[in-house]
Amino acid sequence: DIILRCDASEDDIIDLIEGNRVYVPAIYILNKIDQISIEELDIIYKIPHCVPISAHHKWNFDALLEKMWLYLKLVRIYTKPKGQLPDYSAPVVLTQGRSSVEDFCNKIHRAILQDFKYALVWGASVKHLPQKVGKEHVLIDEDVVQIVKKAG
Repeated sequence: DIILRCDASEDDIIDLIEGNRVYVPAIYILNKIDQISIEELDIIYKIPHCVPISAHHKWNFDALLEKMWLYLKLVRIYTKPKGQLPDYSAPVVLTQGRSSVEDFCNKIHRAILQDFKYALVWGASVKHLPQKVGKEHVLIDEDVVQIVKKAG
């Protein structure tokens, strides 16, 4: 006998027992939202993993882009040269799970770690803005980083 404490289909049980199926995350992009009513659009927004867009009017492209970053598990980290504003035009892209300050430095140039002293971080991964962190600090999406090198 098998007792389930949740709603599960026959396929769910077979998948669990077999253990050989791999499901790839997917985003369903529903086009032509400019041709439906607001009520229909409300229904579409409730469907999981869906992003309604209008390619003709370029509506909701930002939501699609954000969902793609989320599903691909990519992290955008912005650089900030000393005495300048952050550069939001060209983020350093890392993957979740490999987004430490050390990974960030290696992505820019391997030699940076040799002279690394600490990093200043602005963003949701720190309590104070800016916060001084070491190379093991884990960065999250849209953090801003300024690397401080050793004198010499």
